[in-house]
Amino acid sequence: MNHSISKRWLGLVWAMLLLVAPSATALAQTVNGVVKDTKGETLIGVTVQNLDQPGVGALTNLDGAFTVKANPTDRLQFSYVGYKTVEVALSTATLPLQITMTEDVEMLEQVVVIGYGTAQKKDLTGSITTITDNNFKKGLISTPDQLISGKVAGVQIVSGGGSPGAGSKIRIRGGASLNASNDPLVVIDGVPLEGGTVPGAPSALSSINPNDIESMNVLKDASATAIYGSRASNGVIIITTKKGKLGQALKVQASTRFSVSTPIKFVDVLTGDQVREIAKASGEQRFIDMVGAENTDWQKAIYQNAIGTDNNVSISGSTSWLPYRLSVGYYNENGILRTDNMQRMSGDLSLTPRLLNGDLAIDFNLKGTQTRNRYADRGAIGTAVGMDPTHPIMSEDPLLAPFGGYWFLTGTSKDGQIIPKSLAPKNPLAMLNDKEDRATVNRLITNIKFDYQLPFLRGLRANLNLAYDYASSNGSVYIPTHSMLEYTNQEIGKGGLDNISKQEKTNKLLDFYLNYRTDVESIKSTFDVMAGYSYQDWLTKVYNYPNKTAGGIEYNKPVFDTDLPRNTLLSFYGRLNYALMGRYLFTATVRTDGSSRFAKENRWGVFPSFAFAWRVKDESFLKDVDAVSELKLRLGYGVTGQQDGIANYSYLASYALSGNQSQMLLGDEWLNMYKPLAYDANIKWEQTATSNIGVDFGFVNNRLSGSVDVYKKYTKDLLNTIDIPAGANFSNRLLTNIGEIENNGVEVTLNVVPVETEDWYWTVGFNATYNKTVIKKLNLTYDPTYLGVATGRIDGGTDNNVQIHTEGYAPNSFFVFKQVYDKDGKPVEGLYADLNEDGVIDNNDKYRLGNPEPKVFMGLSTSVSYKNLTLSTALRSSIGNYVYDNVSSTRGQEAAILNTLGWIQNGTTDYYNTGFKAPRYLSDYYVKDASFVKMDNITLNYDFGKVLGDKVALNVGATVQNVFTISKYKGIDPEIGNGIDFQFYPVPRTYSVSLGLTF
Repeated sequence: MNHSISKRWLGLVWAMLLLVAPSATALAQTVNGVVKDTKGETLIGVTVQNLDQPGVGALTNLDGAFTVKANPTDRLQFSYVGYKTVEVALSTATLPLQITMTEDVEMLEQVVVIGYGTAQKKDLTGSITTITDNNFKKGLISTPDQLISGKVAGVQIVSGGGSPGAGSKIRIRGGASLNASNDPLVVIDGVPLEGGTVPGAPSALSSINPNDIESMNVLKDASATAIYGSRASNGVIIITTKKGKLGQALKVQASTRFSVSTPIKFVDVLTGDQVREIAKASGEQRFIDMVGAENTDWQKAIYQNAIGTDNNVSISGSTSWLPYRLSVGYYNENGILRTDNMQRMSGDLSLTPRLLNGDLAIDFNLKGTQTRNRYADRGAIGTAVGMDPTHPIMSEDPLLAPFGGYWFLTGTSKDGQIIPKSLAPKNPLAMLNDKEDRATVNRLITNIKFDYQLPFLRGLRANLNLAYDYASSNGSVYIPTHSMLEYTNQEIGKGGLDNISKQEKTNKLLDFYLNYRTDVESIKSTFDVMAGYSYQDWLTKVYNYPNKTAGGIEYNKPVFDTDLPRNTLLSFYGRLNYALMGRYLFTATVRTDGSSRFAKENRWGVFPSFAFAWRVKDESFLKDVDAVSELKLRLGYGVTGQQDGIANYSYLASYALSGNQSQMLLGDEWLNMYKPLAYDANIKWEQTATSNIGVDFGFVNNRLSGSVDVYKKYTKDLLNTIDIPAGANFSNRLLTNIGEIENNGVEVTLNVVPVETEDWYWTVGFNATYNKTVIKKLNLTYDPTYLGVATGRIDGGTDNNVQIHTEGYAPNSFFVFKQVYDKDGKPVEGLYADLNEDGVIDNNDKYRLGNPEPKVFMGLSTSVSYKNLTLSTALRSSIGNYVYDNVSSTRGQEAAILNTLGWIQNGTTDYYNTGFKAPRYLSDYYVKDASFVKMDNITLNYDFGKVLGDKVALNVGATVQNVFTISKYKGIDPEIGNGIDFQFYPVPRTYSVSLGLTF
């Protein structure tokens, strides 16, 4: 049924285009002329419209000339992107026409891409921030999210680590969910992308070349995002890629960047000498005999200085009617963890022809990337911290030669052969060198958009957008038979690993809407009305393969060859923009979504929004006040939904087929068994209601400008896992819509131009955000004994969690015991405060101590230019975020060094601070204030202008990334996405130089 609806819409639109295209009327006269700019240069592709004869018009040719049919009393309108519109009455004009158009720089700077269209910034009623390529962060940038880190108030971007292409945690005005997704919707050139990524891709956005991006618009409040309905609770990021422009001369741009990345901090661990002292002090001869004579630094052994390069070439320009841009890119980055590498080959083609005298605009985009990754085994990071430093990396023992010569703890098999010791740590260098984990990800995103001005009603446009997004992943993991990593003491062919994986994803989209804009001068009003339909379908094909040893022996064969999860979204949407006297602005939107992820009773959701803005600057009492450049008040309210992160079929009664490890013998045949799964037939959308009050201001010709926003987000029908009575379902726990969560916050943005002279130009941008998130409800009924939902699993012990979701507190609050200290300030091992004074230390004595999210986060960027030399930098700060030091809690005690299983490992120097003999995982001693200030980058750039006889423009630059971090936290990095510091891939300091050429 869904496909038939799509075909009917497509047929209707094409029929409409075919019927109305040839409707121009023959007129009695032709008018000729030429269009030029203020410098006397001819303008190519200017749209010439006869205002008195709808559907009649022309485009200027390569010489700026035009011919158009018109009556002597008609009016002609000349419009061109970036120039002020010119209107000419033929009754008083001199023929042939000589038209001069002046640039409209302010208009170009103020056009903002919104959901299903564009708008001028002055007409916006919602909270939207635009960052263009001029303000993007500089340096070796692998993913688009890095371009705007610290640049937008209310947007927190936390690095996922220092691996090439690593994804970031992006939060817009805090998270609105506990169990569904908290990631924003990303729309690129009108194509909403699926949340998540295919296996083998470093991140969801790693297949997008940042060098092809022109701007990123962040939609934050519901009045801006509700047009996207059920996917907009976490905000929307709209990415617009670079395109050719009408009238643009041929331009070839080439850029290259070379970088060196270096590790800058390691976990503070013991030296070999210190470990030998601890072994000797224990008095246990087995440990004394076990230590070696080395002082090996295993962390320095696994890390390296890494080389990277980013190269891009683009060709752009325009014929009289066809703007175009073609780019290719090659990105290659080695990780500082040995063997880690990412390569990306990308291509981007954009064609934006204007046909039928400019009435038909076509935007065609084609983006193709291939990303090749070799993933280093991150387990080597934790293993290197804990590896015995008294022994060497490589051994001269001939018994270890068959294993590559790596030193490791050995045992013996039943027949006396040397084998890796069971459960003992592996050599971290062998973990990196012996394991080849590779993946190749191909992605194609293409769409074609038709925007047609219908000739029978000026101002009425039909817009059709057809898109296809395809991604495939092919992965392999190979470990040779001799490696200690997958060693088994059986016949030849049983060791090693040779696994493969494959997955394909498709995302198909059809969007169609009609838009009508008209000015009614009699009532001083402007109406802009839009209504549309959308169909989007996501299909994943997972190929299931058996495991295989390096010798080719298969095991764990899958029952099914493929899985085909799928979901579909149908939508109807509309928007009304109304402006009264140009200064009282009203916006209303509504979207209704139907998702296949829910039963028919809950399938459809309605998501409305309303907003009002008052352009105070245009009032008579401020209009002539030169000191005030801009003043606008905004009010908004809306409801958005959430379906990403919700399983496709969780509303259906379904069965899971057991794996081959869980078969049952019936007669003489082993059979796979079916197991019923818990389900909730009434599962539905999470819904977030957002209120926003904002003010935009500017003073002294916008030398000082900015905005302040106050917001409240309230999410109901929050998905939470609760206990249910035995026999009520096929499990004693069920994920269902039961919770509520609230976000309150304030955002401040300031932009200042302190100096602006002929030679000097200095800009400063600052933003600050306060956000508080509180869980309001988790259960059907109030239960004072209900502690909450345990989360935050840590390494060490069995099923230990250090975080909890609790009503009245922030999500993921740390839930730990209060450590007792002696008179010297040293923690007393195993002694915790009896907070409820019942004489027993149990879970009721735990308390909530902070959470991973900051109370306040800020960004500061500044750029100083003197003639052609520019120095710029960007800093970020986070205040009130906490981190659990899982590295020290696991390795900062004697039992971690003198392992009870009978071998020696290393520990952190925190052992000297505590003196703990055994692990104390749940002590609040390990929960640390991780507030920080970071300088993300500093760049020096020089523009040589035209060289080589004015044929080539030359630009050179140098950048340092991750310049410094100031924090009380002593771990590798205070910025940890989930708040639990363990096996974190360090973010390196990167030095790079760049060269740019424009022909």
